[in-house]
Amino acid sequence: MDAILQKTQKKGLKSLQSSEIHELASLYRSVSADLSRAKTHQLGTTLIRDLQQLTSRSYSQIYQGSRRQEWQGIWEFYSWRFPTIIQETWGYIIVATALFLLGALVAWWYAWQDPTFMSLIVPEYLIVKVRDEHKLWMGSILGVEPLASSNIMINNISVAFTAIGGGITVGIVTIYILLFNGLLIGAIGALVGQNNLAYPFWAFVFPHGSLELPAIFLAGAAGLLIARSLLFPGQYRRIDALKFYGFQAAQLVFGIIPMLILAGIIEGFLSPSPLIPSVLKYLIGMIIFSLLMIYFSRQKISIS
Repeated sequence: MDAILQKTQKKGLKSLQSSEIHELASLYRSVSADLSRAKTHQLGTTLIRDLQQLTSRSYSQIYQGSRRQEWQGIWEFYSWRFPTIIQETWGYIIVATALFLLGALVAWWYAWQDPTFMSLIVPEYLIVKVRDEHKLWMGSILGVEPLASSNIMINNISVAFTAIGGGITVGIVTIYILLFNGLLIGAIGALVGQNNLAYPFWAFVFPHGSLELPAIFLAGAAGLLIARSLLFPGQYRRIDALKFYGFQAAQLVFGIIPMLILAGIIEGFLSPSPLIPSVLKYLIGMIIFSLLMIYFSRQKISIS
């Protein structure tokens, strides 16, 4: 084992022949068993130390390859698999986006037509602050940015996972989450518009919203995929359909978590900052969204 390990440490694991790799794995199991027996029967500190060193060296050589493969798998997922699954589930993403926008348009329309509608959707303290004080509420984030950012991340992830888990209710909860959040943003948009605060409000929303809203749409699509497997399994048995569409939904979940974390950081630190001009916030939001769309549309490049 020592001879094989010396060769591996000098030239790397790839330098070993297939037979040597199998031998190393077999010797690792043998030495581990010997170490256990040596400790049980107290066969001497020198022997135990030598066996521990061999075991430790072989462990690091055997398992460093699997760790590299794990990191390589993560890199490959975000490099091309996540954009691919988005392209494969594009129809569900469009439906989720449409539900959100439907809620937003309905709320925006009714909020302009009927002032009492606003109070049904928007919390009273926000209405009072905007309508009576002519101020936005984002200033409360200043001075407590780290705490606010972490709370925003937790809230966003909670909303996303509720939309995803709502698929188990054959999509009822998922649809509710999408419509309600659309109603909320539409009503707030009407509120700030009626009080001439639309420009600074949307300047606040653009930087983090360019990531946060697409992530919510993807979460909604994941929930709809699960609902599809329960309602319309097609050629599959329901359990098999749930495995198939659930796997697609799980990949969407894995992909949106970094988006929500980054959106929370931006919303906590960049979006409310009075040091950044509003026009720059609009520009940052548009750049982030454009880069995101380019990323979503990328294809895996195969070299033949």
